[in-house]
Amino acid sequence: MRVSPASRLPDFPWDTLADAKATAAAHPGGIVDLSVGTPVDPVAEPIRRALYEGSEFPGYPATIGTGALREAAAAALNRRYAAVELPESGILPVIGTKEAIAWLPSTLGLGAGDTVVIPEVAYPTYEVGALLAGATPVRADGTAQLGPARPKLLFLNSPSNPTGKVLPTSHLRKVVAWARERGVIVASDECYLGLAWDAEPVSVLDPRVNDGDVTGLIAIHSLSKTSNLASYRAGFLAGDSALIGELAAVRKHAGLIVPFPVQAAMTYALSVDEHEAEQRERYARRRGDLKKAVEGAGFRVDHSEAGLYLWSTRDEPCRDTVAWLAERGILVAPGEFYGPAGARHVRIAMTATDERISAAAERLS
Repeated sequence: MRVSPASRLPDFPWDTLADAKATAAAHPGGIVDLSVGTPVDPVAEPIRRALYEGSEFPGYPATIGTGALREAAAAALNRRYAAVELPESGILPVIGTKEAIAWLPSTLGLGAGDTVVIPEVAYPTYEVGALLAGATPVRADGTAQLGPARPKLLFLNSPSNPTGKVLPTSHLRKVVAWARERGVIVASDECYLGLAWDAEPVSVLDPRVNDGDVTGLIAIHSLSKTSNLASYRAGFLAGDSALIGELAAVRKHAGLIVPFPVQAAMTYALSVDEHEAEQRERYARRRGDLKKAVEGAGFRVDHSEAGLYLWSTRDEPCRDTVAWLAERGILVAPGEFYGPAGARHVRIAMTATDERISAAAERLS
């Protein structure tokens, strides 16, 4: 009897928001959708020009990416986040980081009987990736919680989606040391690393974390948030060249290749920083306005030191909070999407236009 792969997976979380979305959409001023982290601001014109110019290329692109892209990615990590200087062999472009995360356990060869550690409150795709591979996901925020366990893969996420929590350098060092003693691969989701507000996040590729050795480490980076390239599906993995080589070999067989025009756009976006700084300032303004309104409405905002979300609570079941906000025309994500520990929080995104953020703030006041 055939078993559908979908039967191993939880329901897609956002499908459960249909009723709340309908309520919010009925508001006289229209819906303010703060439930997802989808960019709404324009893509910088030079990036779009690079995409157009790259469209002249007629052949198959390489899975490993162009040399120019890999060089630009390695240089950007070093320049922006003080990462160690990686060789081109330490970079692998991917078709958006959600795809890469979902298939990472499978492409690393994990399966039944293997354990994948994910944060207690976590981006749902970590769990989905483990389940797709037939592995067992285990939620834990500290190595002490794992005892003598020897998982095959451990996901880190700092700054966190959804909580915005930033892990200190000392914690990252401890996790890396623990993993190396046990031969555990560490995958660090750093998609929000360039969006710091009240704390300074550190990459797992920073020598203060790894002592200049990236063995066993994979950092996951996206251009969706800081460069508004969500529609381009533009991301990359960086770190241990041996692991990157294994992943590239599997992805080559599977035809998982970033289109050449997108590689060209990524190369430009990673080579300059001005557009990223401008976007960060937009989010900083929106965050200030929204956080003031949320707290003024009686919410407590926890963590949220970085990233694009306010991890907020009214000390009640999260679905009650979702309903309360929907009555005011505001749609947010219930914290239970991210694990049982999020059951009394909601995730409020800052990815809306200035006008919609102002509308939300006015309704909350």
